[in-house]
Amino acid sequence: MKYMTKTLIGAMALCVSASAVASSHREAPSITKTPKVDASDFYMFNSYENNRADYVTIIANYLPLQDAYGGPNYFALDPDALYEIHIDNNGDAVEDLTFQFDFTQKLNSIEIDSDGNPSTPNVAIPLSNAGDASNPDNLQTSESYNVTMVKGDRRSGTRTSLGTFDKPFDYIGTKSFADYPTYARSFIKTLNLGSCGQGKVFVGQRAEGFAIDLGRVFDLVNLNPLGARDSGTNVLADKNVTSIAMEVPKACLINASSKDPVVGAWTTASVRQATLVNPSPASGISTTAKKGGAWTQVSRLGMPLVNEVVIGLKDKDKFNASEPKDDVAKFAPYVFYPTLPALIESLYPSAPAPTNFPRQDLVTAFLTGVPGVNKPMNANQVPADMLRLNTNIAAVPASMQNDLGVISIIPGQTDGRPKADAKDTAGFPNGRRPGDDVTDIALRVSMGALCHAGLDAKVTCVPADAKAGKAPLTDGALKPATEFDSVFPYLTTPTPGSR
Repeated sequence: MKYMTKTLIGAMALCVSASAVASSHREAPSITKTPKVDASDFYMFNSYENNRADYVTIIANYLPLQDAYGGPNYFALDPDALYEIHIDNNGDAVEDLTFQFDFTQKLNSIEIDSDGNPSTPNVAIPLSNAGDASNPDNLQTSESYNVTMVKGDRRSGTRTSLGTFDKPFDYIGTKSFADYPTYARSFIKTLNLGSCGQGKVFVGQRAEGFAIDLGRVFDLVNLNPLGARDSGTNVLADKNVTSIAMEVPKACLINASSKDPVVGAWTTASVRQATLVNPSPASGISTTAKKGGAWTQVSRLGMPLVNEVVIGLKDKDKFNASEPKDDVAKFAPYVFYPTLPALIESLYPSAPAPTNFPRQDLVTAFLTGVPGVNKPMNANQVPADMLRLNTNIAAVPASMQNDLGVISIIPGQTDGRPKADAKDTAGFPNGRRPGDDVTDIALRVSMGALCHAGLDAKVTCVPADAKAGKAPLTDGALKPATEFDSVFPYLTTPTPGSR
C-alpha cells in the first residue's frame, strides 16, 4: 500500500510532468552505486517555529538508509559533487533561483606513539576520533561547504557567494559526544541573503523522518490497507540521513513582478562527467580518483516516491537526469495511465481502480497544483513534477496539523487523525511538512480521492469514476508532526552509533 502511495504521487507528478523527482531510497539502478548523491526526501513548508511566519523552510535529504554504527568513515557527502535546490517562481518549470552546496573534506591525521619509544615514528590511528569528538582537534576529518545563490540559469546565471560553513560530524555515539544535540545546534548559521534579509542554514546528520514499511511495500504491497494507522512497522525508525536545510524569507523566493505567492521547488545532485581511477593512490583522503568535465545531473527529487514506484525500471536513470520542463514529453504515459491502482486492484479486488483516463485528477494534485490552494497564477503554466507551496497560506502549529494535508478538506478522509476535524490546507501537496503522511495521501489520491472532493471541472472526474476513492487507505506507518522538533531544522537528533 505504501508502494501504492509512492506510485500515486509519482503518477500524479508524471501525469504531466514525467520527469518527476522521487522520494528516492535506492530508486534507480545507477544511483545505487553512488549513495552520497541519492536524494531521498524533499520538504518545503511555511515555517511554523514561533515568530518565523515570514519564512519558508526547505530541506533536501541525501544519503539515505544510514546505519548509525557505520564507522569509522561514517557518512560524509561527496566533495566531487554539486548539491542544488532550485526555485521556480513563475510557473514555467525552469529554475529562477538556485542554491548550490559544494562540499570539502579535510584530513587532520591523528598519529600516536604506540610503543612508547621516541625513536620510532608515530602511527596514524584507524578510528575517526581520539577523544571528545566535539573538540575538532580530536577528529581525523572535517567537512565544510560553500553556499552560492544563482539567479537565472543554474550554470550561466548571476552568482553570489553566501559564505562557507562547517558541518558537524556524524553522531558516532554517546561516549564520543556527551551532548550531541547542543553540539549539532551550534552549526545552525545565519545566511545573509542581501536585500531580502537573512535566513538560516544547517547541513548535518538527522534522524530519518520518512515513515514506511519498505520491505512489505515492495513485497507486492504485503500490507493491510484498511488496517489501523499504527498497525505497520516503520523500518526506517532507526536510520539516519544527511540534511541540507535552509530557512529563507518568503520575499527572497516569490516573483518580484507578479507577486504570485506560489513557488515550485526541487533538488538535484550532479557529478563530473569523467572519472580516472588512480592505480596508486597517495596517502590521504579523496586520492583514489581524478574527476573532471561538465556537471552532469544524476539525482532529482521534488514530489515524493515518483521514481521509486511510478517510473518504469528502464526509465529510472533517465528520470534522474531529466528536468521538470521536459516531464510531459518524456514520461507522460506513466502518469496518465498509472499502474499502481491496477496493481492494487489485482491484489485487493474489493478496491477497484479509478476509470477516468487519462488521470487528470492526478495532474491537478501533483503537476499543476490544486486550484485555490497552490496553483500558480501563470495562465501559461508548464505542468511539471515539483513541490508547489502557497506562501500566503498560514502555517499550522505542529500540535494542530492534520497529517492528511490538503485532502483533509474531503469529506470522509479524516479518519483516526489527530485534530481530524481540522481542514488543513497548509500541508502536502501544498508543499510538504515533516509530519505529512505522504504515503497515505498519495495512496488515497491514486485511488481517486479527488473525485469525491467536489472541486471544479478541472479535476475531470466524479465519484462514480473512483469507487474506492473514499476508502481510508493506510500503510500503517505513523510519524505525526509532534514527533519532530518545532524549531529549525525540524528533523530530530540522529540515532547514535552506540546506544
